[in-house]
Formats: sequence, C-alpha cells, structure tokens
Amino acid sequence: MIHRTPGGTRDVLPDEMRELRGLSSHLRATFEEAGYGEVRTPSVEYEDVLRRGDERSAGAGYRVFDERGEVLVLRSDMTIPIARMVASRFPEASTPLRLSYFAHAYRAVEPQSGRPREVLQAGIELIGEPAPEGEAEVVGLMLSGLERAGLARHRVAIGDGSLYRMLLDHLGVAPEARTALLERLTRRDLVGLEALLARLDLDAGEREALTVLPTLRGGREVIETARRALGKGLAPAVDALDRLTGCVELLAGGHAAARVIVDLGLARELGYYTGAVFELYDPAVGFAIGGGGRYDELLGRFGRGLPACGIVVDLQRVHVAQAEEERLA
Repeated sequence: MIHRTPGGTRDVLPDEMRELRGLSSHLRATFEEAGYGEVRTPSVEYEDVLRRGDERSAGAGYRVFDERGEVLVLRSDMTIPIARMVASRFPEASTPLRLSYFAHAYRAVEPQSGRPREVLQAGIELIGEPAPEGEAEVVGLMLSGLERAGLARHRVAIGDGSLYRMLLDHLGVAPEARTALLERLTRRDLVGLEALLARLDLDAGEREALTVLPTLRGGREVIETARRALGKGLAPAVDALDRLTGCVELLAGGHAAARVIVDLGLARELGYYTGAVFELYDPAVGFAIGGGGRYDELLGRFGRGLPACGIVVDLQRVHVAQAEEERLA
C-alpha cells in the first residue's frame, strides 16, 4: 500500500540524497571560502514579524497556534528571518556582514498547480554593501558555486525591480491600476500588460515606453536602448539604469561575463526588493533555478537600516538541471 504525501512535497531516497549533499558541499565550500558564515533560523516565525518584513510573505505561509495562542508561520523564504536576526543579534556589528544558509522554506500552493510546497534552498546575503558592488559580489559568487557544483550552461538575468514602479509613480498611475500592471509584469503577461496600459490616460510616448521596456532583453546594449525609449521626460528611471549599468560592468570584468543577461522586464513577487533583481536559469530545463535582489529598506523595518542584497537557489531544481545537462552532453 502506498500512502500519499501532501501535494507539492516528495520523499528523497538515498541516491538522490547523496547527490543533493554533494551539490550542497560544493556550494558551502564556495561560500565559506568567500567569507560567508553559515547561519540557521527557526522554521517558524511569529506572524507579526513576517508581516513587518513583507505582507505578502506572511500570507504565503502555513499558520499554526502556539500554546499561548500566538500565530506562528512556517517561513516562506529566508531573507526576512535573516533581516530579523541581523537586527536582533548583530545590532552593532561592523559591516559588511556575509551570511549563508541551507534550509527548507514552505509555501502555500493551489491544488494541482504543480508548484512545490517545500523548497530546499541554498543562499547568501550580503549586509551593508551598497550597489552596485554588492550585487556583483553575490551574483558572481553564486555563479561560481554552481559551476563548481557541476553546471556548465547556467545564466543569470539581471533587471531592476524598482524601475517600472518608479515610472508608474512618476506618471501618476493610480494605485489600483499600478497593482494590476505589476501583477501582469511579474507573471510575464505582456499581452495583458499592454491591454491594461491602453486603458490608462497616458500620451502615446509614455504608453510606448511602458510597453517596450519589459520586452528589452539581451546584452549591455539593452540599457542604452532603454535610455532612448524612456527619453528625457522619464528622468527618474535614469538612476536605476545607471546602477544596473554599474552592476553589469563589474560582472563583465570577470569570468561571469558570458553568463549575464540584461532583462528589463524582470520582476520578483516579493515586495521588499528596492533595486537590482536576479533570476537564475539553465537552458537544459524550462524553469528558473533561483533568484534574488537588493532590499535596502528591509533591515530598517527591524531597527537597523542597512543596504543589503542576496541570492538563492532551489537545490532540487539545480539537481534536475545538472542531471539534464549530463543527459544532453
């Protein structure tokens, strides 16, 4: 008799477990050699703590009550717990702080969605290092770790999570319409995005800029294309593009240059990102294997305002990508 497991979870048997341990050991060694100390946080956090970090993060998890009736939530990511930990445990520590982790995260999923409910993550967080040097460090380190773990075809897309929001604010788009547009952007629903933009009271040039921007993807030349598309009337976006240029140029000077894709349509679901955002891919599989970004306002919500950025991979997805690369070789 086979007894079922909850949707979005799975058993891991010895052969796969050994391979996952091998992947973890390569990444752990890469992080440690770069000075990233490994930390662990509780699997459960108080709901009000997660809500302080990001309202959507608290809503993405599973809730239980403790013996005093307080609401606990299974963590849905590691960034907010680490921000809480840094503010609580390192209130006066010198920066930058370099932290790494290997942990499970838990996310509520819709039935039959095929999405994982339990995710085994490996990630790094760089606290106290401003843009663009911080982004270049964490992205470059994760790319090196994946290469050391056996991947050969992986790529990273880099965009700016604040760019589109900044433009919508500058153009005076109403909050309800702004939320709907950002939801379409996050889902890569460019048809739906264009349909919503057509209903807004914008001139032709503004509407075209907001339509074209999310389609720009490629090398460093994409940023210059964006500058021309935005024009002088959308000056608030210039700083974001300058920061993005700085990050890409720093990565271009190292071994990661060939793995970098500029993607100005890239957006991440979590609301605490304030600048550059990343997504990791491998052409051997049809899904992202990781991601991250800059979150300069998050630690301030817990009492110690510091610039910060991080990046994480789903170890089981990395394992699938590694196996598929080997099959295609």
